Amino acid sequence: MKGNRLQNEKSPYLLQHARNPVDWHPWGDEAFARARLEDKPVFLSIGYSTCHWCHVMERESFENQDVARLLNETFVNIKVDREERPDIDAVYMKVCQLMTQSGGWPLTILMTPDQKPFFAATYLPPVSKYGRAGLTDIIRQVKTLWRTKREELLAAASEITGALQQPSAGKTADAGEEALHRAYRSFFTNFDATFGGFGQAPKFPSPHQFFFLLRYWKRTGEPKALRMAEHTLRNMRRGGIFDQIGFGFHRYSTDERWIVPHFEKMLYDQALMALACAELHQATGGQEYAAIAREIIAYVLRDMTDAEGGFYCAEDADSEGVEGKFYLWNEKEIRRILNAEEADFFLANYRHASDRSAPGMREIPDGEFIPHLQPKAEREGPEGSAVWAAGPMDEIRKKLFAFREKRVRPRRDDKILTDWNGLMIAALARSAQALNEPAYAKAAGRAMDFILRSLRTADGRLLHRFRDGQSAFAANLDDYAFIIWALLELYEATFDASHLSRALEFQSHLRVFFRDEKDGGFFFTPKDADPLPVRPKELHDGAIPSGNSVAFLNMLRLFRITGDVKLDKGAREIARAFGEPAGAMPTAFAHFLCGLDFAIGPASEVMIAGRKDASDTQALLQALRRSFTPNKVVIFRPDDPGEPDIEAISPLAGSRSCIDGRATAYVCSNFTCRLPTTDPEQMMALLNEK
Repeated sequence: MKGNRLQNEKSPYLLQHARNPVDWHPWGDEAFARARLEDKPVFLSIGYSTCHWCHVMERESFENQDVARLLNETFVNIKVDREERPDIDAVYMKVCQLMTQSGGWPLTILMTPDQKPFFAATYLPPVSKYGRAGLTDIIRQVKTLWRTKREELLAAASEITGALQQPSAGKTADAGEEALHRAYRSFFTNFDATFGGFGQAPKFPSPHQFFFLLRYWKRTGEPKALRMAEHTLRNMRRGGIFDQIGFGFHRYSTDERWIVPHFEKMLYDQALMALACAELHQATGGQEYAAIAREIIAYVLRDMTDAEGGFYCAEDADSEGVEGKFYLWNEKEIRRILNAEEADFFLANYRHASDRSAPGMREIPDGEFIPHLQPKAEREGPEGSAVWAAGPMDEIRKKLFAFREKRVRPRRDDKILTDWNGLMIAALARSAQALNEPAYAKAAGRAMDFILRSLRTADGRLLHRFRDGQSAFAANLDDYAFIIWALLELYEATFDASHLSRALEFQSHLRVFFRDEKDGGFFFTPKDADPLPVRPKELHDGAIPSGNSVAFLNMLRLFRITGDVKLDKGAREIARAFGEPAGAMPTAFAHFLCGLDFAIGPASEVMIAGRKDASDTQALLQALRRSFTPNKVVIFRPDDPGEPDIEAISPLAGSRSCIDGRATAYVCSNFTCRLPTTDPEQMMALLNEK
C-alpha cells in the first residue's frame, strides 16, 4: 500500500500510521491551508506509540478502507504524537476535559481550519454500540452539519475557544504551612491501608506523592506519612505492576491490589520511582528500597539506553497484537525452564489461586498468570523483601529472563525526549549519591552530554525531540525545568561547577522566553512558538510533576547557591500563582508542596572545602548523602589546583577554606551560619537541628 504524508516523519507513532488508507498529514501549515482551500473541517487524532487503545482504534478504524474513505471525503486528517508535541496535546486535552469532563488517549478533536474545536472524544469504535457513538456515524453527522448548519458549529467552536482563553491563573494568594497539613490530611483520608495507594482503581505510581509524604514526615515526625509511602511502594514492588522478571514498573494497575497492570513501560515512571526509592532508602536505611532503585536502573540501562547515552521513551504494552503477551507465563513453561525445586518455589510464591478473581484478569487467557507476590496489609509489616531477589529467586529470575528474551518483544519507542531524559538523569545522579554508585553518575553525565550535544540550536536553546539523527521542535517548559533539575543533581553528584553554569544559562532562557509577566510562573511554550488557540500554562501535577512546580524548587535551590535575588523573586511569583489552587486541592500539587516545604524552611546551605578524593572529604560527603535531608543545597570548594572556580557562581564559597589542612563543613540554616566543623557527626547534628 502506498504510504501517506506521515512516511517521512521521525516519530514512531506517526510512522505506525504511515501505511493507513487515511490520508494523514502531520501538524503544520500545509494541512490547515488545504482545509481552507477545500473548505473542510479538520480531524485531529492525538496519541502515542505505546498507547493500547490507540492501537485498537487504528486496527478498527484507521486501517479500515470504508472508514478511511469517509474520513478522507469529509476532513483534512492530522496525526499528532503527544510526546513529540505536548504543546498541542495540552491545548486539545483541555478542550476534551471542558467538553466531556474526561480525557485520555487516543484523543479525537474535530475543528475548523483555523484550529477552533467543536467536538472532542477519546476512543471511538467504528460503529455505534452500547450507547457509545461510533466514528462512522459521527463523520456522517458532521458532514451534514458542515454543509447545512455550519454557523452553529462555528458558534460552538468560538465558545469553546473563548473558554480556553480564560486566564489560566486565578487570584494570587500566598500558600503557607497549612497547605502542607491539608494535603497530608487529604492523602491520609484517601489512603488504602490494605493494599497501599490512594483512591480506587485504576492506581497509578505517582511518585511525587511519595516525595511530599517523606518531606511531611521529615518536617512533622508524623509516622503515618512515612508508613503510607513505605506500604504503597512495598505492595507495588510485590505486584504485577512491577516486572518481576525483567524489572521496571508498568504504567498503572487496573486493580486495587497492584496485580494486573496496563503493561506499557514509560521512562518517566522509571525515573520518578527510582528517585522515590532512593529517598526512602535515605529516610529509613531500608536496603529493600535501595534494591528496587537498582533494579529500575538496571532495566533502564539495559533496555532503554541509546548507544550515545540518551534514554528512550517507552516500551509498548502489546506484542504480537496482544496486550501483555510478553509478560505472561503458564505452569507448563515454568516447569520446562526450571528444575522441580525451583518451579515449585516460583509457582508457590508468584502464582496464586485468587488470580482469576482480580479485576482485569478476565482478559488474561486461562492458564496464564502475571508473576507477583501476594500484597500484604499494612499491619503485616515489611517482611518479604528477601523473596524479591535474594536466595533462590535470583537464579530463577535469570533463567526465566533468558527464556523470555527469545519471545517477540513489545515495540520500543526510541525517541529521545529532553524532558524525560532530564528526569532520568536526575534520578541517576541522586541514586549515585544515595546508593554510593559512581557508575550511575557516569551514566547521568553521559546522557547530559548527549542532550547538550544533540538537542540544542546554534544559539544554545534546547530542542525537545531527537530520533534517527534528527533533532526537532522547540523545547517546552518541562524540557527546561527538568534539565535544570538534572544539572543541579549532577552538580551535587560530581561537583563539576560547569553543571551549575549551564543550569543558570537555561534558567535565563526560561525567564526570557517563558515567563508570564502578568500572573507569574511560566507558560508551557516559548513566546516565539508557533501560535495555538491558547498558550498553555500548567500548574497541577499529572503523571509527572508540572514544569512550574519543578521550576519553583529549582529556583529556590539556585537562589540558595548564588544569592541572586531575581531567582528568589521568580520563585515567589510561582508560589503566589499556585497559592489559591493548591490551597483548594492540595493533593493535585504534591510537587509544588515539596517546593513550598523548602521555601517555608528550615532550609540549609552546606559548603564543604577540601580535596575532592581525599578520605576526610568523602567522609563528610557520605554522611550528607546517607541522610534524608531534602531541604538543603551542597556546595563544594575544591582545595585542588586546576579545579573550576565555584566562587564565580556561589558567594558562599568565598573565603571558606580547610581548617588545619582538613576537609571542613560550613553549615548555614535559616540564613544563620554556624561555626565550621571537620567532624561528620557534628555537621549532621548542626544540619538537623530544629
